[in-house]
Amino acid sequence: MLLTGEYAVLDGAKALALPTKLGQRMVIKNSRGSDLVWVGYDSKGEKWFSSHISLYDFSAVDTTDEVVSKKLQKILKNCVRLNSEFLSKWNGFKVETHLDFPRDWGLGSSSTLYCTLAEWADINALELFFKVENGSGYDVACGLAGESITYVCSDEEVGYTPVDFSPAYTDKLYFVHLGKKQDSSEGVKDYFAKGKKQKQLVPQITAITDAVLEATKLADFEQLMTKHENLIAEAMGYQTVKEQHFSDYWGVCKSLGAWGGDFILVTSEKTADETKAYFASKGFDTCLPYSELILS
Repeated sequence: MLLTGEYAVLDGAKALALPTKLGQRMVIKNSRGSDLVWVGYDSKGEKWFSSHISLYDFSAVDTTDEVVSKKLQKILKNCVRLNSEFLSKWNGFKVETHLDFPRDWGLGSSSTLYCTLAEWADINALELFFKVENGSGYDVACGLAGESITYVCSDEEVGYTPVDFSPAYTDKLYFVHLGKKQDSSEGVKDYFAKGKKQKQLVPQITAITDAVLEATKLADFEQLMTKHENLIAEAMGYQTVKEQHFSDYWGVCKSLGAWGGDFILVTSEKTADETKAYFASKGFDTCLPYSELILS
């Protein structure tokens, strides 16, 4: 979860990212032949994707989803470019991926894929990510760290620093899913078109990230979240999520990541049952307490 820094992280703002308890695991087995058979399973154990990929030229012989398969082929090719020994023995493999969360939650099926593939190929996951994607890579860094981090991606540096984010008010924080999985790459393109070059955001968002790490009271945290939401909304020409959906809500609502469909952060001093009931009344049934979702 990108708590602070969405969009502005692309210009070098310091972001605060939190790892989730739910992720993705990969199982790799040797098989007969010289091809790679890839099968993806969702959180219910049901197969959602499969592809039979030639290790000679990485063409897909058979696939259930051309778009996903082409992306996977591109990632595998770049794994080999970064380590020529990877997949060079011409023996076959069967690879299974297993998600811990529903596919539409957008919790990092791609970023965990980069981390697991990079580990298998013995390469740098962030280097692999930047060979393929145009995003910031914060989620890959968070996956590598396995703990809360601050992340910087600028022309001068790309790196992350583990931090302790464990304020006493985490029991007042919830994550609500808006039900429409957002394409991160499309969000990046939108920022390049609308918000890129707005360098004044960088010191403002960096200052908010630093202040969030120091905030010991919920009221101070809420003020920072509201300021962050308004700054990004103004830069991108968006409505805030509270203006769009929850104008009568008693706490703070803050967009996360690519705005418009994935999770949002909300604060609440009411009970968990009251908080969940409010969002359920608006048609949003997934409202997860901080402790249920975030790896502490």
